[in-house]
Parts: sequence; structure tokens; C-alpha cells
Amino acid sequence: MIKVSGQAKSEVTKLMEADGFSVSDDYVRVGVKSGGCSGLSYDLNFDNSINADDKVYEDNGIKIIVDNKSFLYLIGTTLEFSGGLNGKGFVFNNPNANRTCGCGESFSL
Repeated sequence: MIKVSGQAKSEVTKLMEADGFSVSDDYVRVGVKSGGCSGLSYDLNFDNSINADDKVYEDNGIKIIVDNKSFLYLIGTTLEFSGGLNGKGFVFNNPNANRTCGCGESFSL
């Protein structure tokens, strides 16, 4: 459902450990919320519990949870990490997005 690139896995692992989470026991929660310049924005957090309406996936050794509301927006998305000169941070490569903003943090369908 959601793929995790090698570079994103490395960065997620570092950040989880720095925040007191375990990559083998805890989760990356990915969601979509209203907002941003294009109408919808991505939400990325660490979590140690699963809600009743969550879907759980694992890719590249990273456990990912997505709530039912966000699921349809994120099908086929790849979580990547960009450390280039144009900015540093997580990037969502979402094939469902018809339009994205310049910063890549929001999108529309």
C-alpha cells in the first residue's frame, strides 16, 4: 500500500530512535488532513498503538499505520527522503495526486 524508499527508511529509523520509539515495535502513522495550498496535506507521526479503524502495512522493515479515512488518498504512495540542496525532508510520491504545491507538502485529487 505505502512503500518506503531506502533513504526514507534510514531517516525514519534515526528519528524514531531519537524520539524514544523502536522501529521493530512501533509504527509510522501516515494520514491526510484538510489544509495546505492545494487542499489536502500529509500528516506523518510516530505511534505505539493501533486504532480500530487503522490499516497496518510493512515495507522495507518499517511498520506503517493508516486510518480508513486517509487510505484511499494514499494507495500506491511511496515515502521518500530528499536531502538535496533544494530542501531536506520527507517527500510523498503519490500517484493519485492531480496537483501538488511547490513545496510538495499538499495535494489535490
